Amino acid sequence: KPPACPLSHLHIYSLYPFLSIIIMAFSFSFTALALLISSLAAAFLLLFRRTRYRRMGLPPGSLGFPLIGETLQLIKAYKTEDPEPFIDERVARYGSVFTTHLFGEPTVFSADAETNRFVLQNEGKLFECAYPASISNLMGKHSLIRMEGSLHKRMHSFTMSFANASAMKDHLMVDIDRLVRFNLGSWSSRVLLMEESKKMTFDVAVKQLTSFDPGEWSENLRKEYHLVIEGFFSLSHPLFSTTYRKAIKARRKVAEALTAVIMERREEEKEGAERKTDMLAALIAADDGFSDEEIVDFFVAILVDAYETTPTIMTLAVKFLTETPLALAQLKEEHEKIRAMKSDSESLEWSDYKSMTFTQCVVNETLRVANVIGGVFRRAMTDSNSVTTSPSKVFTPFGGGPRICPGYELARVAISVFLHHLVTSFSWVHEEKDKMVFFPTTRTQKRYPITVKRRGGGLSST
Repeated sequence: KPPACPLSHLHIYSLYPFLSIIIMAFSFSFTALALLISSLAAAFLLLFRRTRYRRMGLPPGSLGFPLIGETLQLIKAYKTEDPEPFIDERVARYGSVFTTHLFGEPTVFSADAETNRFVLQNEGKLFECAYPASISNLMGKHSLIRMEGSLHKRMHSFTMSFANASAMKDHLMVDIDRLVRFNLGSWSSRVLLMEESKKMTFDVAVKQLTSFDPGEWSENLRKEYHLVIEGFFSLSHPLFSTTYRKAIKARRKVAEALTAVIMERREEEKEGAERKTDMLAALIAADDGFSDEEIVDFFVAILVDAYETTPTIMTLAVKFLTETPLALAQLKEEHEKIRAMKSDSESLEWSDYKSMTFTQCVVNETLRVANVIGGVFRRAMTDSNSVTTSPSKVFTPFGGGPRICPGYELARVAISVFLHHLVTSFSWVHEEKDKMVFFPTTRTQKRYPITVKRRGGGLSST
């Protein structure tokens, strides 16, 4: 209620409700108009994009919503046990090669095996490696996925030289066998298999890179690396994504830890210490030299496989074997024959690995049924109006072409050695329902808990 005052002032007060109504009406009209203009602009943009892309001769498809495209639909599908409907619906409507819009960019999605092989084989000619900004930033500008041309070829070959059959025979086989025994030796009762598998493969990679044995340093590094992986498929801006913000912070800690090791090794070599035979020693001794930052980025990319891909195959192999008793029995028979020719403490040798024929069938079938990589990203460098490929070799679980996974043989060996010691040293049951999901990477929701019981034998934790 206004205070007592001249009449003219009262008129001003009495006008307030009226003025408020006018202002509110104007605001409402302005908001409605803004929404209408925005909607029309979005519709126009969508129509313009569709028309433009159609003129460019791109495959049919839908670009979804402005800016975000169909990203949310893809993420929703890949967070379930069965992401295939996202693909199947579009394949049924548009064909096996269709246009969509994912992670901020218009994208051609190929679900055709021969087309995929064509893309992989023409790396550096018609296509180049290109990943979403979130992955590229977290990997680092000197990582393998961002290298191109002769530098990528050189570093890819360098990586393969540390994970080929010759390196495996010389020393890696012994390290893998010892580290698998060490990790399995600590098992008792209930085990989260995916977590334990990640520890094993991460320890193997750290040993290969820096000669470090498992310990507090490697375990702390692994925990930070988990946060880095979680940020791979998130909005690539720390203001809009808590996950990405945590990933950036963890990536910084990983870089600091690795840089400290690199600097210490450089000092040791200056002082004339005996040179090690790991990958770090080779990079430091390279003729053209590598900076600390380059080595860190290079190692971060290698540790992706060690932390995420190989342990997932280990876990899923056990899952599928548990669900297929006949296959499990056949696998046990193969490995018990190998173990019968050795003492309990005797390590596996390269010849033992080469004799594991059924084990390789298990690995291949696991890769076929649930490959841990849902897709790869490439950017077209030029128009390609025809695809001519051979229908052979469409099974490419480790990629293909110049960017085939350089550690594929190492991964197979690690999985085989793990399965050997698992089936010859333990029996297990899986009593808890656990389902697979595929985002941000392939995994089981509960990390596949099993209850283990040790069999007779000499598996040692030392």
